[in-house]
Amino acid sequence: MDFIFMLTRQDRTIEDCLELFDLIRPLGLRHVGFKDVGVSENVLRRLTGRIRASGASVYMEVVSTSPEACLKSAETARRIGVDCLLGGTQVKEILEIVAGTNIGYYPFPGTPFGHPTKLAGSIDDVERQCSAFMAHGCAGADLLAYRATDADPIELVRAARRGLGHGRLVVAGSIDTIDRMRAIAAAGADAFTIGSAVFSGTYSPQKGSVISQLADVMADSARLRLEQAA
Repeated sequence: MDFIFMLTRQDRTIEDCLELFDLIRPLGLRHVGFKDVGVSENVLRRLTGRIRASGASVYMEVVSTSPEACLKSAETARRIGVDCLLGGTQVKEILEIVAGTNIGYYPFPGTPFGHPTKLAGSIDDVERQCSAFMAHGCAGADLLAYRATDADPIELVRAARRGLGHGRLVVAGSIDTIDRMRAIAAAGADAFTIGSAVFSGTYSPQKGSVISQLADVMADSARLRLEQAA
């Protein structure tokens, strides 16, 4: 299961994302992302270049709340050239925006709302929507499992897995312990994101630096991969 580090806190890209990425680059992260809000497009373009130059894949997650803003964010993603676009619900329109690029699109199943984003929707809704995503040509889905208001998070992961088939399932939001990582891996997740839990020190409460927090997440993620391979 892949670990995607998000340079975000409270669903916004951190203002010093460029400086922080330079600091953490020696850790060798393979998947790094940011949100569509918090800093300018120019900063996101520069950040995308630095992430790609490090050899990592670049992710942008759409958390804008209006349909118009989400489509503008998809256009930004195309202009700056990310690898993976996460979030949003206007599947047909966003696929049209990224058509002809190598950007993989992973929409939100369920009904996201608010900021920081929460997720409404039933287990049946999520499975049905994920199946539709694959029929439309999406790369997978971005599931806010632990932000759910109407269903059990792990049951939502299982439902998304059934709907996606071989599509890639990213689980995002509020993953702050190895137990949650292990639970979503067992339920069928292919990747997970962590951002705020690193910056707040929630993941490893006895450690003070972002480097230490990240090192612990990476170590636990590697341990899970070994468990899955066994």
